[in-house]
Amino acid sequence: MTLPPGWDEPVRLDEDPAPVPDPASVEVPDALRAEIEGHMDKYPERHSAALPALAAAQRVHGWCSPEAILQVAAVMQVTPAYLSGVATFYDMLRTEPVGSRYVYVCTSVACHLRNAKSVFQAIEAQAGEQDLQDVEVREFECLGACDIAPMASIDGRYVGPLDETDARELVIALKEGRQPFPGRGLSDPDFHYPWAERGAAPDRPGPGAEPDVHPAGGTYADGELLDVPPAEGPPPHARPELRPLDPGTSVVPEPEEEQE
Repeated sequence: MTLPPGWDEPVRLDEDPAPVPDPASVEVPDALRAEIEGHMDKYPERHSAALPALAAAQRVHGWCSPEAILQVAAVMQVTPAYLSGVATFYDMLRTEPVGSRYVYVCTSVACHLRNAKSVFQAIEAQAGEQDLQDVEVREFECLGACDIAPMASIDGRYVGPLDETDARELVIALKEGRQPFPGRGLSDPDFHYPWAERGAAPDRPGPGAEPDVHPAGGTYADGELLDVPPAEGPPPHARPELRPLDPGTSVVPEPEEEQE
């Protein structure tokens, strides 16, 4: 990431504060203005809408360009410097024109243990071989979808589990403008795990999927099969007698009686 000019210079207290853009002098697309204002309505403090507002501008411009930041600042009535500070802090906000689309491959702990690094390298290699243009492909720190590890975020759509053999089809779909792997995105209504297509176990092992729910809690319908019989007889180990002031105890010694 390239840092903005002047990031390492001291604050110039002798200069006037940065101005807030005049809304009348900045042209903002109507749809973008409406979306930013909608985000601002959700919060009692307008600064809280900075992240979704910048994300909306990024979808329009492809990145958080100076023009995009100026438009957001004009609508939110904050300084562009404030928004630049937010944009340079969060990875999902791009401060360089690296592509209008993206593929973020999670390589954090859960995905790393499922060979995510090889998945990323395979996608990166296919992007180079097929000359994939206008798409940013990079590793990303935890995307919070460990149940489909290893996974990737494709323009915000979470897809997984993936392996190296998926790389070629993923890149072809992006080049053709198709949605990669229909049915394998968490937001897809027909989401399913890929091994269900291969004739393997379609369901996860374990108790039944439909719990018998009660107001005070729930148990699975076949839960009685998992009941442990009550213990009988004396305990296998005698309980040690706790004495006052023993380490790890809360036994308080009884006050001594005063002798006359």
